[in-house]
Amino acid sequence: MALIVQKYGGSSVSDAEAMKRVAKRVAETHEAGHQVVVVVSAMGDTTDDLLDTAAEITKNAPEREMDILLSAGERISMALLSMAVNELGVPATAYTGAQAGIRTNSNFGRAQIIGMVPERIARAIKDGQVAIVAGFQGVSKDEDVTTLGRGGSDTTAVALAAALNADVCEIYTDVDGLFSADPRIVPKAHRLRTLTQEETLEMAAHGAKILHLRAVEFARRYGVPLHVRSSFSEKNGTWISDTPANPQLKGMVPAAALANPEEEHMEQPVISGIAHDRSQDKITVTNLPNTPGQAARIFEICAEVGANVDMIVQNVPVSDPTKANITFTLPEGDAKKTLAALEAHRAEIQFDDLRYNPNIGKLSLIGAGMRTNPGVSARLFKALSEANINMDLISTSEIRISVVTKLDDLDRAVQAVHTAFGLDATESEAVVYGGTGR
Repeated sequence: MALIVQKYGGSSVSDAEAMKRVAKRVAETHEAGHQVVVVVSAMGDTTDDLLDTAAEITKNAPEREMDILLSAGERISMALLSMAVNELGVPATAYTGAQAGIRTNSNFGRAQIIGMVPERIARAIKDGQVAIVAGFQGVSKDEDVTTLGRGGSDTTAVALAAALNADVCEIYTDVDGLFSADPRIVPKAHRLRTLTQEETLEMAAHGAKILHLRAVEFARRYGVPLHVRSSFSEKNGTWISDTPANPQLKGMVPAAALANPEEEHMEQPVISGIAHDRSQDKITVTNLPNTPGQAARIFEICAEVGANVDMIVQNVPVSDPTKANITFTLPEGDAKKTLAALEAHRAEIQFDDLRYNPNIGKLSLIGAGMRTNPGVSARLFKALSEANINMDLISTSEIRISVVTKLDDLDRAVQAVHTAFGLDATESEAVVYGGTGR
């Protein structure tokens, strides 16, 4: 018997029929002898609809009230799914984030989990029930409802799996696992059978949408094996774990998951996949004094306004080595406040101009095999050159190379690099069952 945490995204519980399909899977897992905890997202577009309704009422909604509002979507899902599971003769009880013991700080809209006390959940599964938990939410020390921000239900599921010492956390979505590229852009992308947590962190941090970065960080910190798979099929998905042995062999998953066991690769492939990100903007600070401390001051100002800076490049013009230009990328939502803050310190920093470009895209090539295989950079740059795509910025880590291109070139860049590294699947095209990739 295994303790399994299952998380279902919004596309998996989008309507009554989808709820029934998920309930059947949950019931089958329970009837196979496993203890089951389920985490659910809001149905379909519920969260967007709530945001739109709030916007019709006010442009300045209090953050506390907004969290109370947005947490309603997951509560609806948990109650309906609990009803559906009970209808199949399996005892199930629904719990809010607060009832599940998810303690957070008071940063409304982006709360961080500071403690887990899942006593009621542990009692429920010990008594033979399925525990169904509303994702994306918790409770502060002041007993206020909080939400965890984008990807919050993934984080809820992995945090519960860690706190309950679960054997596996299954992340159900509308694609058959993690792919070598976004199947909506590259139809010939192939499913990745296994990934290390390090590779998954890089993919999540650089644009892959299936798993949220905070959830992967939790999984890595507490050693939670993840299995990303589709709620629309019985196919085996992508296993994410740093454990050398294949977790499929440990009896942690229902028999249905092992219907088509596949062999492991004997050696880690050079490239695991390609992530892309359309949500970054670029800022260039021009002609500031090329003296110690200038860069530090620029990024202190960025930090003061909460900007999450990603790629950074500094260059010194040959014509005037006393000056320097600093270019950096950041999430599009951080750009406006960052530009205003830098402009307010123009006299202090003594730069000439701020150049802003929102029309950029980032491509990231990721693979643990890069450590021992030379020539990856040359192959990447050749593929982009042959596709007539220019690079604006470049950054690297041990297992990643990221480049910035024009936004209009991003899809072509992903396709060209995917083909150049031999990642195109030959047998069949990837399927996005629900149309969202989540």
